[in-house]
Formats: sequence, structure tokens, C-alpha cells
Amino acid sequence: MLLQPHQRVKLDDTEDTLFYAYPRFVTHVDNNFISQLTNLYRQELKPNTKILDLMSSWVSHLPPEMKFSHIEGHGMNEEELKKNERLDHYFLQNLNKDLQLPLEDNDFDAVLCTVSIQYLQYPEAIFMEIARILKPGGVAIFSFSNRMFYQKAITAWRDATDRQRIFLTKSYFQSVPEFDSPEVIAQQPETPNFLQMLGMGAKDPFYAVYARKKSC
Repeated sequence: MLLQPHQRVKLDDTEDTLFYAYPRFVTHVDNNFISQLTNLYRQELKPNTKILDLMSSWVSHLPPEMKFSHIEGHGMNEEELKKNERLDHYFLQNLNKDLQLPLEDNDFDAVLCTVSIQYLQYPEAIFMEIARILKPGGVAIFSFSNRMFYQKAITAWRDATDRQRIFLTKSYFQSVPEFDSPEVIAQQPETPNFLQMLGMGAKDPFYAVYARKKSC
């Protein structure tokens, strides 16, 4: 296993279902981040394919002009998932308690996870499950910024720099032989000096690590 027990610890170790019991109809990241994520989806996803939006919420940031054969949603809050108009179906599951996805082998063309990877206590197991449900050639895209619910992020993520978080996410992919070498996008928008002095104008950095399941 990549992570040691102490690296999986959260500051708030109460039941996750309690923390996510109330809906949060916010995006957690700014429009600059969302625009870059949508463009990445536009480049890497194909129309009329089957998508799993893992650890989803009330919005999926998919390109509005792209239609998919099926979008399966997963999350912890049913009110959020119900409001997500892109989802054809959804299920609730605590991935820190139940590490096996209730989905068929080789069934999805893409798995997406937006600004949520930091909450996985057993990411190695979840990445193995993602490889299992992906079709050969299917892609898994994990995006994140520098924001988080600090008390619910694991120690390995909380204590890391942004650069270290990129390498950590790459290592999750690299721990699963079925994945090709992961690719990285790292965009840190510059803020004019005079705005920095005023504490204004900062934009969320955009990070994405993604890889495809080997075709054979």
C-alpha cells in the first residue's frame, strides 16, 4: 500500500455521512477552474459514451453541447445528486467504508472526480476499482485545486504542497498496473502585483491528473 495508517487520518474522524448530510449548493472552485475543467472534458471525452461522475454533487461541469449515452452519479448527499440535471442515475456510497463499487467490469468509458480526491482514505483500492469498471482505453480524470474541507482531508493531502499532491495523485494511478502513464495539467494563474497587495484577484489553480486504462 502506498499510504501508511497515519497518512490516512482525518482531523474530523466523525462519521462522514453526518458531515455530508446537508446539501451544499456551491461549486467550491472559481469560474476559471471550471472553464479549464470543462475544456479538458471536451478534449478527452467522446459523445455517446458512458460516464461515471465519482464523488459528484449538484453539477458535473460537463460540456453542455456534449451528449452521453449514460451518466452515472455517485456521492454522499442525495439532495445534491437529485439536482444534478446531467445524471441519468445515481447511488450513495461512503467510499471510505465500502471500497467496492456496485458496478460491472469494463462498463464505463470514463470516470471523473472533481475536487474530492483528498477525502479518500484508501485511494489505492478505489483506483483499482476504477480500473476494473473502465473499458480498455477508457479514461479516468481527477481534478483538484488548493481548496478543501481541511478537517475531512487525509493527512497525506493536508501536509503536502500542491506539487506533492500532483505526485501523490500520479502515484495512485501508477500503483495500478492496468493504467497507462498518467498525464498532468498544472495551471497557476498569475495575479497582478497590485491586486496581490490588496489581497484581491487571486484565482484558483487548476490541476488535473488523468490516465487511460491499457487496451491490452
